[in-house]
Amino acid sequence: MNWNVSSKTDALPILTGGLIMKILCVFGKFQYGDPTRGVGTEYAAFVPALRRLGHEVVHFDLWDRALYQDFRELNVSLLNTVELERPDVMLAVPMHYEIWLETLQVIKARGDVATVCWTTDDSWKYERFSKFIGGYFHAITTTYVEAVPKYLRDGIPSVLLTQWAANAEALQEPTPSSSCKYPISFVGAAHGKRKKWVDELRLLGLNVVCFGHGWPAGSLEAEAIPTIMNNSIISLNFSNSTGENQIKARVFEVPGAGGFLLTEGANGLSRFYLEGQEIVTFCGINDLLEKARYYLEHPKERDAVAWAGFERTRREHTYDLRVKKLLDFTVEARNAYVASGVCKQELRGLFEDSLKKHQTSLPMRLIGHLLTLPCILVWGRRRGQRAARRILFELSWRLAGKNTYSASGLPGRLFYKQS
Repeated sequence: MNWNVSSKTDALPILTGGLIMKILCVFGKFQYGDPTRGVGTEYAAFVPALRRLGHEVVHFDLWDRALYQDFRELNVSLLNTVELERPDVMLAVPMHYEIWLETLQVIKARGDVATVCWTTDDSWKYERFSKFIGGYFHAITTTYVEAVPKYLRDGIPSVLLTQWAANAEALQEPTPSSSCKYPISFVGAAHGKRKKWVDELRLLGLNVVCFGHGWPAGSLEAEAIPTIMNNSIISLNFSNSTGENQIKARVFEVPGAGGFLLTEGANGLSRFYLEGQEIVTFCGINDLLEKARYYLEHPKERDAVAWAGFERTRREHTYDLRVKKLLDFTVEARNAYVASGVCKQELRGLFEDSLKKHQTSLPMRLIGHLLTLPCILVWGRRRGQRAARRILFELSWRLAGKNTYSASGLPGRLFYKQS
């Protein structure tokens, strides 16, 4: 066993705003760990912002399943990285159960690493994910104001209400409508109602150019996306996901790139932009069609909205601003945890026991095959394996609760590649 856990809690530096720190970023470089889908939002957002603020960044790829044989190897590697790098802060964005609760406990209890989890999609993931892992970090974030009382109710006090933002390096002044290359563009994956609505707009005579996974044009390099937005008279954004509409990162990226944002409405959006003045929202395909046609035909109004949105974004909504507040909040939460004395507990044995629990016996493998086979017959090998994992995961978090995110969790033991 190569990993090691040490404690420096007797003489911890009390880090405050303005100090240069080493930040361990624990998330994927590419969307869902797949290089063909382009650089992920988290990597493109946090890594440049942290470096612009002067911090040293170490990246640990959490999503690329080709890097490790299983989650056991991944978690051991993460602990080794923490011991080797001795970061001041660990910023993690897990998709689900990649990092075991036992691993998080060990890192949190060290006391010298302030840990924070950036959550996504709390509107529908809180009950199945965030409430189980939130207490294993010093701090956790949410982009949903409605989730804050849920965290407090469940005994997770160090929760920061924040939001996605724009990359300060990608800020561009708006291009006039008359000089834009594309009438209407959309950058994002082709799934759900997006394809249906884009097809309907095209049938009605609107020229919509789409980029991203699943569209004929394919994915773009991250550096090219702001250029597309800046050179589009209208940049579309669809807020749909599982459950209610959500505020996506594109909401901030489009006006930050100097684009005109026509976005599907989402709860809380008015806290960040003035509708009709800094961005424009739509509700349903008919409203989308009407507003798209209107702003194509009224370039001066379009240009005024684009400029107002750009100025608001540059002033209030960059990742540099978000990250600085996030780091300050996380370090303060860690300091309070250290002061409480809880971190002096010995957890070396806990992690060693967890390694023994992450085993797959012959009966378990047979259960996995029995669960997977009918799914493969219905959906094919690749989609069937993912469907089987999803079915087991949905059952696990409902029946086993937080154990789903531990070393002994069944989804992680049976479905590593498909997770």
